[in-house]
Amino acid sequence: MTKENVVKEFSSLKGVGKAKAEILYENGFNSLEKLKKASVNDLTKIKGINEKLAKEIKNQLEEKKPEETKDKPKTKKSDKEPTKVKKEKEPEEKPEQKKEEKVEIVEENKKEHKAKIKPELSKDLKEALLVRKQIKNRTPDFLRQEWFRYKRIPEHWRKPRGMTSKLRKHLGYRPSVVRVGFRGPKETRGLHPSGFEEVLVYNVHDLEKLNPKTQAARIGSSVGTKKRIEMGKKAEDLNLRLLNL
Repeated sequence: MTKENVVKEFSSLKGVGKAKAEILYENGFNSLEKLKKASVNDLTKIKGINEKLAKEIKNQLEEKKPEETKDKPKTKKSDKEPTKVKKEKEPEEKPEQKKEEKVEIVEENKKEHKAKIKPELSKDLKEALLVRKQIKNRTPDFLRQEWFRYKRIPEHWRKPRGMTSKLRKHLGYRPSVVRVGFRGPKETRGLHPSGFEEVLVYNVHDLEKLNPKTQAARIGSSVGTKKRIEMGKKAEDLNLRLLNL
């Protein structure tokens, strides 16, 4: 065996590194058989190996035995206890799948979407409606004074009164009150957000009096269902916009 192989075998022992393995080789131990035959006293004479390490090396060499696995005949499965044969799971009988019946889907005639009728407005009036919308967006919610203090007081606006009312005097952190500066343009006052002028109607004859280009109808609350349906049909014929049908 070459020196490298012998050093590699020696270094596999516990407590023996590469340096000590080379020292053992240089002192005449050029195989594991010679190292086995050596006594503890022989090993302690070598520089760097004390009595404790020598005993460990001897114990490791004595424990090592030739592999007997190759000589032993392999035991067959038949010699051992008979193994239990796993039964294959039988596929569960699935219920007979019902044949999918072809169902004819009859599509109902869907009503086509109709755009809402829009008024005929001048350029100035369209700009005024846009200004009114901008003013409305930045206008605060006007609340009644001390609405937060008592449950019996509703939130909807009432003019603040009283000699000591802080809201009437506009003191400190009090919220805004209704003022003229919050109004929109004069041309748009009373108009529906769409731009139509709202007119209350109560029967079919009232619809015939309206101008469909600038006016829209709002049916009164006292009108019944039967008359409302008639008014709806009449409004379609006149191409008139109903705001609450």
